[in-house]
Amino acid sequence: MARTALDETKDGEFKRVESAWRNVISKGSRFAPEKDRYHLFVAYACPWAHRTLIVRALKGLQDTISVTVVHPIWQKTKPDDGSDTHCGWVFGVADDDGAAGSSFVNVKGLGGPFPSRYFDNNPEPFFGCVSVRELYERAGDTNGKYTVPILWDKSLNTIVNNESSEIIRMLNSDFNEFSSCPNVDLYPFAMRDAIDSVNEWVYPTINNGVYRCGFATSQKAYDTAIDELTKSFDRIESILQKQRYIAGDKFTEADVRLFVTLLRFDEVYVVYFKTNTRCVAQSPVILNYCREIYQMPGVA
Repeated sequence: MARTALDETKDGEFKRVESAWRNVISKGSRFAPEKDRYHLFVAYACPWAHRTLIVRALKGLQDTISVTVVHPIWQKTKPDDGSDTHCGWVFGVADDDGAAGSSFVNVKGLGGPFPSRYFDNNPEPFFGCVSVRELYERAGDTNGKYTVPILWDKSLNTIVNNESSEIIRMLNSDFNEFSSCPNVDLYPFAMRDAIDSVNEWVYPTINNGVYRCGFATSQKAYDTAIDELTKSFDRIESILQKQRYIAGDKFTEADVRLFVTLLRFDEVYVVYFKTNTRCVAQSPVILNYCREIYQMPGVA
């Protein structure tokens, strides 16, 4: 059954279901590292997808792994089926001459009209799929949650992986022979314990913590989530007062994972997810940390 993260609430608490596609790219395997074999499907709005775009750029893999950016406005994924109410990511629509097609409104019929394609919102390049859901169904998906990012195999026409934390590890280590920045290592051996330790508390309380606040349907669940998020926000501030990056003195994947949430914190999560106990703009330490990362080549 088609579903979204909004359907993953139990007893008032948001409980994210793990990603279903977890294959690994490695030499000698079914999914071997090759140039121009793999493709990323991403959304600019999505922090999980943003992780993969940053690592792809920092590693210099733009000529190795191609990208399609989905449309920012959700639409019905089965528009011709009146009984199917699922809404999700769709691809940009273009006329035969390449110009944007007809405009549309959002799924509630409010706002807009929005253009059917913004800059970089191209049609799905391989099958002409209308939605990300259709792409999943072509790969034989039975999980029913149609998320981005997707790491797609253009040779086998299937999904390799849709878990961002695993995709960025593969981009970091498995494509060095094709990378223009092979010496960039976002998961160095000497720092792996420190990186893993940071990820263990940043993910549930910050990365996923904002969703636990925003999608909570009971006061108890919200109170728990916002308390954990607030304490972790203060912990981040305390750490960054003493060292340059979140896991030490070197920029790592832990910073990538943290940055994509902090970048959206004030504008999105404080407003829509009620995470207003803290604010990046009011923390000089965290704000300067975000500014430094934003200015790194390939990040913005």
